[in-house]
Amino acid sequence: MSESVPGLAPEVFAPVEAPVSPPQASEEVEFVQLLTPEGERVEHPDYSFDLDDEAIKGFYRDMTLVRRIDTEATALQRQGELGLWASLLGQEAAQIGSGRALNSKDMVFPTYREHGVAFCQGVNPLNLLGLFRGVDQGAWDPRDNNFHLYTIVIGAQTLHATGYAMGQQRDHAVGDPETGEATIAYFGDGASSQGDVNEAFIYASVFNAPVVFFCQNNQWAISEPIDRQTRIPLYQRAAGFGFPGVRVDGNDVLATYAVTQQALKRAREGSGPTLVEAYTYRMGAHTTSDDPTKYRLSEDLEYWKLKDPIERVKAYLARQAGVEHAFFDDVEAEADQVAAELRQGCLAMPDPELTDFFKYAYVDMPEELAEQRDSYAAYAASFHADGEV
Repeated sequence: MSESVPGLAPEVFAPVEAPVSPPQASEEVEFVQLLTPEGERVEHPDYSFDLDDEAIKGFYRDMTLVRRIDTEATALQRQGELGLWASLLGQEAAQIGSGRALNSKDMVFPTYREHGVAFCQGVNPLNLLGLFRGVDQGAWDPRDNNFHLYTIVIGAQTLHATGYAMGQQRDHAVGDPETGEATIAYFGDGASSQGDVNEAFIYASVFNAPVVFFCQNNQWAISEPIDRQTRIPLYQRAAGFGFPGVRVDGNDVLATYAVTQQALKRAREGSGPTLVEAYTYRMGAHTTSDDPTKYRLSEDLEYWKLKDPIERVKAYLARQAGVEHAFFDDVEAEADQVAAELRQGCLAMPDPELTDFFKYAYVDMPEELAEQRDSYAAYAASFHADGEV
């Protein structure tokens, strides 16, 4: 369009500059890092990891078990035992590091990929598989583990989390960095483009809500790269809403723990929200219905394999902490046992009766819904000689 429009300056129609591409595999990205891909401890002026090597061994165990659960679930889906699975492969450090920074009063609002955080919160992995197998609608009570049900609607959980955090604020549960309460909301880089997420940022900022927005930037929103989501690093968006943001090496479990711990303390003491961008990489498919070979390069995947979150911790423990090889063998054996029990439990899940789903719409079933249930039950029974559904 070359014609001018009354009331608008000519520059309105100036060509828009091409989006700035995200750093490629060969480029360096600035973030908080405390453990290098080679397993070397490094210092950072603003963040430190204050736990001992026994805690790091615990992180290694957590990540190894969660990866084994994830790979077993993927195998179950490939064999027709799950309808779908959203893998966390490559994001173990982001989830375990942040999950272990939570206290017993903090509340988690996940997406559908936070299997590692669920593990940290004590949610039975079988409950996760039940949802993806289609035998229930999420069989865990959020009050039992302070871990809400998986959210399929992209970004909606950030609004839920903000509202919950505002409730914590009004319940006077905020004020002490150690014993106070906070909320953490997980979402991906693609979700950052959703209106719900930006509305959550506004409310959290204006009301100084005790919430941590934890973005796992795994570089891909299904098949769309990060440069389709933003022209600046995602953590810098926080400044526009009036609260701090920080980018952390999402493949470094020590740094992720330290950054999340500080953000949660800030929320608990009443200083408001923080945006944490965990810069990581989705090494698998978006879900088991996706084929990532159609839209990304194999050399990028190979590059990120060198930054594997589990291998760097193993390198540190073996080379720097003097951990014996028997420890790693024991963890692998435990992971195999967990996977075997998970498979057995999944295959033993009973199929639900369709009438069961009427139970979960309301606490007290209204008369109209009860009539619909009974009508359906009578219809279904008509197909059986014994009159049973």
